[in-house]
Amino acid sequence: MMRRIAVLDAPTNLGLRPPTSTSVPGCAKAPGALRDHGLLARLRARDAGCLTPPRYDPGDWRPGDGVCHAREISGYSVALADRIGAIIDRGEFPLVLGGDCSVLLGSALAMHRLGEAVGGRIGLVFVDGHSDFRHPGNASYVGAAAGEDLALVTGRGQADLAAIEGRRPYFRDIDVVVLGIRAQDEYRLDLQAAGITTRPVPALRAEGAARTAQWAHEQLADCAGYWVHIDVDVLDPAVMPAVDAPDPGGIAFAELEILLAGLVDTPHCLGVELTVFDPDYDPDGSYAAEIVNTVVAGLAPVSAPEAVPPRLLPPSPPPQRLRRTGSPNLAAVVAPTDSAEPTGEPRPATGARTGEPAGPTGPGTSLPAGPTGLVAGGAAALVGQLTSDPIDPVPGGSAAGDPVEIPVPAVTVEPVGPPASAGPGLLRRAPRPEDDDPSGDGSPASSAGIA
Repeated sequence: MMRRIAVLDAPTNLGLRPPTSTSVPGCAKAPGALRDHGLLARLRARDAGCLTPPRYDPGDWRPGDGVCHAREISGYSVALADRIGAIIDRGEFPLVLGGDCSVLLGSALAMHRLGEAVGGRIGLVFVDGHSDFRHPGNASYVGAAAGEDLALVTGRGQADLAAIEGRRPYFRDIDVVVLGIRAQDEYRLDLQAAGITTRPVPALRAEGAARTAQWAHEQLADCAGYWVHIDVDVLDPAVMPAVDAPDPGGIAFAELEILLAGLVDTPHCLGVELTVFDPDYDPDGSYAAEIVNTVVAGLAPVSAPEAVPPRLLPPSPPPQRLRRTGSPNLAAVVAPTDSAEPTGEPRPATGARTGEPAGPTGPGTSLPAGPTGLVAGGAAALVGQLTSDPIDPVPGGSAAGDPVEIPVPAVTVEPVGPPASAGPGLLRRAPRPEDDDPSGDGSPASSAGIA
């Protein structure tokens, strides 16, 4: 079930404090740095453009004034939600390139709108090195939205950010899964008290990245779909120091790749955002290159034509055509010669910076689980091909040149997608032929601070 990826830049740094009194956070440069390493071409993604943020200017903000840049972040979040919603309406898979973690507010607003439209709840998989759960109920003051984004999207904090359009919360506590925080996270007990499910790094590594992705999916089984937030500071500073708040005890690139692949390998996943990479700490571009390698490999289940979501049955053989053989009463089955061009590039056998095994990727490592269906273009297409294609004339018919009639056995086609009880069908509908060309014109995809 291939979905065209649409890459949208959200280069905001409004959610971070200035790294020094005379500078601004560099994470606004992240989308450009990742594009420079061929991200769009390697994903065969559509360029969904860039949403330019307001000017970064803390002005005379002081602790106790609430969240800095609150008015600007609120307006930007509404515009970002509009853009994400438009991408999903086209049947595409949004990949949002931040920026700091405040982009989550725009994504959360878009998901709440979508959930309301389909009559179901949307969940959040929050992959981050920090819980970002600071709020007025557990801190003496707030200020940087990037350090408070999870609290805000679960309804905690000032209304101009936590209740945009009167929607509060954007995600319910029970519909959030937090992965990759450090074992001694400052707000881990607050998360537990709120009923937010977490799996810190030690548990993630003990269970493995693939099983953790499957576990996260199971935690959100009652949701109509989910959004994935990834802060690259989930990685250990030994392999990814180019972030605003590096914290030891993170995961490796190989683990993030496998985790991402498992999370997106289902039609339940509605999109992904990537945040907090700061090119100012990456002068030679090597960290940007490694992030791109990881994202391309991790999104292979979405972008690769041969990828099949784990909840679908194995695909039936491709449509086949009957051709005459030398025997007057037999026809040979000849498979078509067309083959899909693969997308993306393979990951090296070891992590470029860590030397650790990169881990298996691609359709061979899909996680088995969930409701079943039948891949479109399987048995039904084969039946149609057998019954509608003419057979070359062969001797032995009722008259010279008459085709030989070959009975076609009945084929039972199972319904596409999960049962109705699984949730709103809009978010889990089966792929249609036009999904690969949302524009309908046959055009191919474009190849084009401290929290």
